[in-house]
Amino acid sequence: MAETTGEGPQDGAAEVLDRPLPEGVRRRVVQIVADGFGGLTVTELPAQLRQYARFAPNRRAKFAGNAMAAALETDPLFRQRIGERLAEAQPELTGALESGTPPPAADPLDVAAAAYVIRPPGWVKLVTAAGEEAQRADAERAGEESRAELERLRAELDRAREHTRSETERLRTELDAAKREADALHRKLRSALSDVKRGEAALRKLRGEMEGVRAEGHAQVSAAESESRRLRTRLGETEAALEAARRAAREGRSVEDMRVRLLLDTVLDAAQGLRRELALPPVSVRPAETVDAVEPGRMTPKDIAARALSEDDPAILDQLLALPQAHLVVDGYNVTKTGYPQMPLEKQRLRLLGQLAQLAAQTGAEVTCVFDGAELAVPVLLAPPRGVRVLFSKPGVTADELIRQLVRAEPPGRPVIVASTDREVADGVARAGARPVASAVLLKRLS
Repeated sequence: MAETTGEGPQDGAAEVLDRPLPEGVRRRVVQIVADGFGGLTVTELPAQLRQYARFAPNRRAKFAGNAMAAALETDPLFRQRIGERLAEAQPELTGALESGTPPPAADPLDVAAAAYVIRPPGWVKLVTAAGEEAQRADAERAGEESRAELERLRAELDRAREHTRSETERLRTELDAAKREADALHRKLRSALSDVKRGEAALRKLRGEMEGVRAEGHAQVSAAESESRRLRTRLGETEAALEAARRAAREGRSVEDMRVRLLLDTVLDAAQGLRRELALPPVSVRPAETVDAVEPGRMTPKDIAARALSEDDPAILDQLLALPQAHLVVDGYNVTKTGYPQMPLEKQRLRLLGQLAQLAAQTGAEVTCVFDGAELAVPVLLAPPRGVRVLFSKPGVTADELIRQLVRAEPPGRPVIVASTDREVADGVARAGARPVASAVLLKRLS
């Protein structure tokens, strides 16, 4: 920072500082400006320094040091106001500088900083002398530090040399002891090697004998293991055959028992239903009742013909489900795609199963709903509703084939109703003894 402007000869403005301010002097100048802020109003500050008016002196010196130094150098009025604040804070120093006799005991840096601010005659010499004094002090301090460091290094070198000498002597002593010990160990090693050679020869002899015994033992163990494996294989085959025979007998007996019992329940329920339908009175038949005649109020054959139901009448399904032990098998996607094909498959399944659950609760019939599972990428997470059995066909098996398997699994004589519009399915289940019903009839009944 070099000064090139002034206000007149009376305050030293004609003098020019031809070199930058020494760093120590500059720091003191910035601190003087930061301390003088508090006595100035915002309007008295230069425009570039007004944003720092509310800062504490230390924060001003930290964040606005360069701006304050530049303003002090270029703004004579601001420099004059800071000088007035300095005169109020340090009247003795400023008075001595203005009289031309700076205090001899004052810090040269403080004297130079104050002189730079108030600009008395000869202030350039004061600033230059303070810089030279600071440089001499720094040089002397650096020299003292260098001498102290040199002495410290010399002392450390002497200690290192002494430690090296003592460590060398210790290592020489340990080396001599190690050499003596190594010689003793060499002698012991040679003796041990001789013992080892004798032991190795004896060991080779014993090893040969042991190998012969081991080979004989291995041969005997191998023969025993072969016989044991053969016996275990025969035992496993026998157990597997026995278990297969037991399982076949058990499964055949359980399936046949189930079919016979289900057929028996069907016959009993049919007999009970027949007795309810006939509603026979608890008296014997009168001879007169055997005469063929038309009684008043009875239906004519034309009336009876009028009561016949068409194939698409949902009442047919109700009559079939009212039969004893009736089993309704539903071709799921065939029914849903007939009734509401625009819905996604998941919603089609949920809607149909909900309606079938209501039908099962109303009729008491066994209900099984079959869906085609050939195109499923993952298993369907589905909780079957109460009273409805839900089945998906395995990969490679169509829903039509699964329905035919269900029909063939039923005993002859049990009423089985299959709801499907597929003609192949209807013909196949009809040949197996089931009663096919169109999907539209089931949809009408459900709705």
